[in-house]
Amino acid sequence: MRHAKRTFKIGRTSSHRRCMIANMLKSLIEHEKIVTSVTKAKELRRHADKMITLAKKGDLASRRRAISAMMISFNPLTPKEAREAKSGDISSYNADRKVIKKLFEELCERYKDRQGGYTRIIKTAKRQGDSSLQCVIEYI
Repeated sequence: MRHAKRTFKIGRTSSHRRCMIANMLKSLIEHEKIVTSVTKAKELRRHADKMITLAKKGDLASRRRAISAMMISFNPLTPKEAREAKSGDISSYNADRKVIKKLFEELCERYKDRQGGYTRIIKTAKRQGDSSLQCVIEYI
């Protein structure tokens, strides 16, 4: 039975929707605030809160589930990146590695005492081109 399995379709195919949510999740975690439409933000909120819950668990299975949800594919480190990582410098990493690190180290510590409701949606003006309701979604 499909009780409580409803999702916002957002007028996209399932594969397009999954990729869009993954990209928006990565941007939200990296910048902690993004501007988008209200419908997309409401769907993104569900997934963003789940990512924080996974980060709070902190085990290997949770890390792999988060990587899968954000559609991150790790390529092996180049020799230069490996040398820099060994010395502690991760500035040359690609953004995906930084997103996972930030989620499981910074954001998980920030919300360890909070029981839910990690995101906030603030409605802003309508977009000029198509009068779509815009909002800012951010981590509290």
